[in-house]
Amino acid sequence: MALPGKAGRISYLWMFLPAMVILALFIYFPVCRGILTAFMRYTVLDLSKTRFNGLDNFVAIITNPNIKFLQILLNTLTWVAASLLGQFLLGFTLALLLRKPFKGRGIYTGFVFYTWALSGFAIGLVWSWLFNGQFGIINDLLIRLGIIEIPLGFLSNPKLSMMSVIIANIWYGIPFFAIMLLAALQSVPRELYESADIDGAGKARQLFQVTIPYIQPTITSTVLLRLMWIMNFPDIIYGMTGGGPANATNIFATEMINKIQKSYDYGQGSAVGFIIITILFIFAFFYLRIFARKELTL
Repeated sequence: MALPGKAGRISYLWMFLPAMVILALFIYFPVCRGILTAFMRYTVLDLSKTRFNGLDNFVAIITNPNIKFLQILLNTLTWVAASLLGQFLLGFTLALLLRKPFKGRGIYTGFVFYTWALSGFAIGLVWSWLFNGQFGIINDLLIRLGIIEIPLGFLSNPKLSMMSVIIANIWYGIPFFAIMLLAALQSVPRELYESADIDGAGKARQLFQVTIPYIQPTITSTVLLRLMWIMNFPDIIYGMTGGGPANATNIFATEMINKIQKSYDYGQGSAVGFIIITILFIFAFFYLRIFARKELTL
């Protein structure tokens, strides 16, 4: 078969053109416009003074005495790390339990995965009711079990609020890892386990020397994708605490929304978004380099 000539290459470009236009309009242009806005004084309250101001937005964010930058950074790292670890461990465990067929597995799987289709903000509202300090179910259960004597302010106490929103986020994100890892587990050849049985390997050894190495590419990609999602996912926090109390649950994503919705400062809001993009880019770069090197050495 002859290679396509110039006319053939041009026809291929025309076929790609709609996708390229859509990507440019709805992804690349908003991102570039947001990055440009991060270096501008752009507030809806006074559009007449819109101008380029260099790094002033970033300086204002870092030196803001009312909202400490280091606190937001620590909150973000805690939110991402704890949520990701809990979601992965529980999601992987659930995937292992669902790997083998059992009676009613389809119905049970449907109920488990259904939560992934719900709105994150709606989930936050439900969990805010569960954690309510006056009539919440969780307080009622803990009192009935004798664990506590008086209701706790899970969402009003700065020491408990971050733990509360992380628990809600872990519950919400378990189906993602369960779905992705279950699909990967079902692709592991049965012959590998048969060979491991012949070698006398137990279940734990098979898990760490057969299962996990085989699905390592899926684990690498799903962890990275979910990490990015969690860092850009303020829905549950907004539904439960709005970033409070006393900024105890305020992360970069919620602070970006606050800058736009409450302060109407699109310049500083874009600057926070630029900080998020930078952190994710640096992490993804080193993360993929490390795991790509590990895969090459296997």
